[in-house]
Amino acid sequence: MTKKRQFFPRQVVEAGGNRWDLAMLPIVLAVFVLLAYGSQQMVRPYAVGETLPLSLEPYYLPYYLLRTTLRMFIALGASMVFSCVFAALTTKYRLAEKVLVPLLDILQSIPILGFLSITVTAFIALFPGNLLGVECAAIFAIFTSQAWNMAFSAYQGFRTVPSELSEAASVFQLSGWQRFWRLELPFAMPGLLWNMMMSMSGGWFFVVASEAISVSNQNIKLPGIGSYIALAIEQRDLGAIGWAITAMLVGVLLYDQLFFRPLLAWADKFRFEETGSDTAQESWLLTWLRRTERTQQLVEWCGGLLARSIAMFRLQHDGTSIRARPQQASLLPQRVWDAVIAAVVFYALWELGHFIRAEVGWSEVGRVLVLGLYTLSRVLLLLALAALVWVPVGVWIGMHPRWASRTQAVAQFMAAFPANLVFPVAVVAIVRFHLNPDIWLSPLMILGTQWYLLFNVIAGASTVPTELRHAAHNFGLTGWLKWRRYLLPAIFPSFVTGAITASGGSWNASIVAEYVSWGDTTVKAHGLGSYIAEMTAKGDFPRIALGIGVMCIFVMGFNHFVWRRLYTMAESRLHF
Repeated sequence: MTKKRQFFPRQVVEAGGNRWDLAMLPIVLAVFVLLAYGSQQMVRPYAVGETLPLSLEPYYLPYYLLRTTLRMFIALGASMVFSCVFAALTTKYRLAEKVLVPLLDILQSIPILGFLSITVTAFIALFPGNLLGVECAAIFAIFTSQAWNMAFSAYQGFRTVPSELSEAASVFQLSGWQRFWRLELPFAMPGLLWNMMMSMSGGWFFVVASEAISVSNQNIKLPGIGSYIALAIEQRDLGAIGWAITAMLVGVLLYDQLFFRPLLAWADKFRFEETGSDTAQESWLLTWLRRTERTQQLVEWCGGLLARSIAMFRLQHDGTSIRARPQQASLLPQRVWDAVIAAVVFYALWELGHFIRAEVGWSEVGRVLVLGLYTLSRVLLLLALAALVWVPVGVWIGMHPRWASRTQAVAQFMAAFPANLVFPVAVVAIVRFHLNPDIWLSPLMILGTQWYLLFNVIAGASTVPTELRHAAHNFGLTGWLKWRRYLLPAIFPSFVTGAITASGGSWNASIVAEYVSWGDTTVKAHGLGSYIAEMTAKGDFPRIALGIGVMCIFVMGFNHFVWRRLYTMAESRLHF
């Protein structure tokens, strides 16, 4: 009879272990204690109108860093679940893909601050008399800055699973659940992890807005780095801003060493190649963990609980992959679904026409469309310039894992640096030197979104099979021929994913980058972003809705006619 394995309770109380446990157990236990303490502070009693204590003294920063990091990791976990569900549905069901992919285009084009203004009241009402409602609103705002990028990455990974692996899954008769866990998610994991890092860093850009909330004429500042920066800006305390940036750097280094670097080293085993990899990343924490005994038992126990929880809710299939099942001969469901979508579209167009005639007028629509073309030209030009700079850099970093491990934390900090802290400098320079705002405000749009390109290119280059690298070397590929035949096809799917999220983020950033203020001085460029920001300042809600609607149309149209076709090209021709 096979002896049933016992989990954590009996094993951990046994004496023993080794010297690596002495180093690892304190780290693991400290993380659990900090998580428990931070979680306890998130559910304390609170009433709207109550002032939460907030100080600019530097010794409060470790506590604020804990609160902010906890919110960002909760949002990251929710983004991971959302991305996996989105990718699974859109790659397995054609009907779901027709609806969810355009919906994601719309969601990433909606200003993130708009999500916060809509949801904060609902969350507060959901948890009356408790701080958890405000915390949930802040976490949701951070979630909206992380989820879309990760969802596109998972979608790209699931769509580009090699055909030989799909055929092997069909031969082994994997169920849809088994296929997800044993093929699709592992194959997409390396790229998804790099996008998780980018999403984590990108969330810092919106921390100030998500932790300093305005609702019911009340200003709520949750304890955290974002509210600390907001208070420092209000009091014009440059020293406090410097301390906040230092705390951010410390936080980025900590979660890079304790979370992302071990995950990247662990995910190297999911690389699709036939020979051993000579480009694997290393992690001192993962090496220590593999040498421990009691700490591994603790981790295995937690993993066992997670696996049991997932097993309780998993769907049972009939033993064959959903994706591998033969298609139904009847086209009736497809036609009915297309008819429903067409009816919804026509109804929306009818309501839109009535809204335009009654509220804004067709001349205003023409003006806004022209402003959208201005912003579109900026987005395309900035993306092209960013690609020329960061694609070669990303390929080089991805091909050299030692340098990747050295520059990983630096890249995360640069991506996490709040770009809105640079806006006042831009205003002063433009006013002092009489510069053209239409030109010199444009780089601010790409300042925080160019990193989507870099991180995705690094992810694509780091997953190139080793045998392909050896083949390119043996054939003597150099110069442009090497880029055209080898490097560009290898990274193309990842580049498209990065370009989609970078362009969507640039449209979003145009709202704050084309209309910049410092004190009593305001500088604006001609564009759709400055139009939305100006109408928001005036409180003209019909024109705000018009501006956001036109922005959604531009983003969806460009994604459909350009990025989707590049995705199809990446699936059929340009991937390994």
